[in-house]
Amino acid sequence: MATARFRQRSSYINHAILIFMALTIILPLLVLAFNSIKPSSEFGANPLGFPNEIRLMNYYDAWVNGNYTQIFMNSLTLVIGTLILNLTVSGLAAFSLAVLNPRGIQTIVVGLYLLVGISIPAQLFILPLFLMWKSLYLLDTRIGLVIIYSALNAPFATFLIRSYMLQLPTELFEAAKLDGASVMQLFTRVALPLSWPVFLTTALIVSLTVWNEFLFAITFIITDEYKPISSILFTFQSRFANDYGLVSAASILMAAPIAILFMFFQRRFIAGLTSGATKG
Repeated sequence: MATARFRQRSSYINHAILIFMALTIILPLLVLAFNSIKPSSEFGANPLGFPNEIRLMNYYDAWVNGNYTQIFMNSLTLVIGTLILNLTVSGLAAFSLAVLNPRGIQTIVVGLYLLVGISIPAQLFILPLFLMWKSLYLLDTRIGLVIIYSALNAPFATFLIRSYMLQLPTELFEAAKLDGASVMQLFTRVALPLSWPVFLTTALIVSLTVWNEFLFAITFIITDEYKPISSILFTFQSRFANDYGLVSAASILMAAPIAILFMFFQRRFIAGLTSGATKG
């Protein structure tokens, strides 16, 4: 009986903690959503509650004043470019480490490089990278930022894809080798079709990181026409600091695409993460 009561108490405590943590996330989002459809005249008397008058024009005004058509395309270009480069390089690297199984000092060097890439904060090398990009004429270009984003996300993506590929049956690769398949064919015809869940998971994580990244975007992109959505939102908040409805609507517009994408693929996302966590 005592054990059953203890478990019941522990269950209540765990549920209370989970509810508290959920409320700390949900309530600010609800306030942000309420403020995005609230007229400016209501903020003084009703800053947190549901609006008495719904004003959906805040979204239209935020879209027009923030030039969201252009900046959405800028961010989408960065995301797509980063995914193409990052998944290609990380996929090939992960395949080499997991399936080809190289031996010797090269494996140690590559492993240390990937660990260093994950461990060291990117802010440490932002100044030398800025000077290097300036000398290479990559400053204030989309391709320059795509290369940076791909490099920053490559170590994590490589480890994640490698952990998944380690679970693939070796018999499939041996049979393909006996049929005369080349190394590239082993990757494209065997490993890649079987590993698409982890590639989808990696794509979602990288997309989320690139979409929300602020520091490198505001440092390496100077021209307003090239700026992504995260840096434009910072400028937008400075211009319309007193119009809370407009700023809230702009924040919702920034977060909505990634949130919708995650809701559609959340099952695949979780499956890709957990499937690669059982073997390292």
